Amino acid sequence: MDYAIEMLHITKKFPGIIANDDVTIQVKKGSIHALLGENGAGKSTLMSILFGMYQPNEGEIFVNGEKVIIDDPNVANRLGIGMVHQHFKLVDIFTVTENIVLGCEDKTKYGTISYRNASKKIKELGDSYGLHVDPDAKIEDISVGMQQRVEILKMLYRDADILIFDEPTAVLTPQEIDELMLIMENLRKEGKTIILITHKLKEIKHVADVCTVLRKGRVVATVDVKATSEHEMAKLMVGRDVDFKVDKKELTPGKTVLKVDHLSVKNNRGLMAVKDLSLEVKEGEILGIAGIDGNGQTELVYALSGLSKPESGSIYFNDQDVTHYSVKKRYDNGMAYVPEDRHKHGLILDFKLKENYIVHDYNHEPFAHRGILNQTEIDKYAVRLTEEFDVRSGQGIETLTRSMSGGNQQKAIIAREIDRSSNLLIVVQPTRGLDVGAIEYIHRRIVDERNKGRAVLLVSFELDEILSLSDRIAVMFSGEITGIKNAKDTNEHELGILMAGGHVED
Repeated sequence: MDYAIEMLHITKKFPGIIANDDVTIQVKKGSIHALLGENGAGKSTLMSILFGMYQPNEGEIFVNGEKVIIDDPNVANRLGIGMVHQHFKLVDIFTVTENIVLGCEDKTKYGTISYRNASKKIKELGDSYGLHVDPDAKIEDISVGMQQRVEILKMLYRDADILIFDEPTAVLTPQEIDELMLIMENLRKEGKTIILITHKLKEIKHVADVCTVLRKGRVVATVDVKATSEHEMAKLMVGRDVDFKVDKKELTPGKTVLKVDHLSVKNNRGLMAVKDLSLEVKEGEILGIAGIDGNGQTELVYALSGLSKPESGSIYFNDQDVTHYSVKKRYDNGMAYVPEDRHKHGLILDFKLKENYIVHDYNHEPFAHRGILNQTEIDKYAVRLTEEFDVRSGQGIETLTRSMSGGNQQKAIIAREIDRSSNLLIVVQPTRGLDVGAIEYIHRRIVDERNKGRAVLLVSFELDEILSLSDRIAVMFSGEITGIKNAKDTNEHELGILMAGGHVED
């Protein structure tokens, strides 16, 4: 049988953890092969070995039937292997073309770089694979979905035949996910081999031929996707039955905790992104905000959390005007916030895990007394959160947060914010990059906060998540609310019309 990739008996050890334990995976040429597993199961580590970022302690790698040693990413590129990382490797102030050719620039006879020829080739590649993107646009000015296309074009520009996608849909809208699935199918038709790392069972069912399931660093099964149900794959991944349904008892909401009154907020380009918006969130309810990414949700949340100042309007929290409060003052008054961008606003990546847990309360009892940190109390608290939320890392609470997987970084933020049991919990994309077992647990904890009488504002681009968790759903389009619906009285179709700026009556 023709295999593009064979990784045989791969073992990779880090201090305190065996990330890959005697893993064997064989990928057929011209197929889409999914790698499924919980956060920290070893999927990204395995693919980082294939791309030359790590070296295995044991095992062999064959590419197109030939044994190879891949000791850095340049070797992988020469072997026709490309990788789109979960967190993109792009330079924001460079253009699309400058990013794509970085490291393999065509030089003229005068030693200068010929960007015109590169742009032409990029446009031709884009047209050929349905990856349309402006070669002259700056990365900082294009959407996340477009940035991902740039990463794919970067691989194709280098003539890669084996394409690795690491959690490619974690940062995409539903529409962009559909586009990416189509792009993957086009790539397969052109003879490319794709390895897809993902937690999302729907996507595996949609696009993959074969799925290898990893659990705690070991292969537990390799299955034919068409012949295997989502529930069967979920059970293989977490080792138990997973309940996809969110149990939520009926509650009568209490007093208003958050009131947003005629709020207008500009985006980073100086354009009005939130326009005269008003809403309320009450005790004992989850208000979900649905909408396609880029319709003012980010700017609204920035204003609510104190990360940006509104142009006009007011924000009331527990009947107090907090419009001009700092982020710290809002936290100290009982607000918690799970941000959309975990690296920019959620974590200090070069701090240890235990230090990130107390980043809001480092100056309060029991973690400090008269300005001196109490390491015993900090360690005790950090161990409890790590165990309760199943946050996995190589060196436990002493691990540098930067070295943890994206899913475990997300779990650490959620553990910190939910455990504060604040009056108001603002959660944005809470389960981005999480596996089904973790999603089930996080959903239950969010509903528990609501059942304790907390007010929860949920912003998510996953319509399934919005519909299953929310009591009421506010739909945002172009900075405005186009409708507020009771979750039990609406559906995806109705919300989709509102998300596109339409009226349900139509």
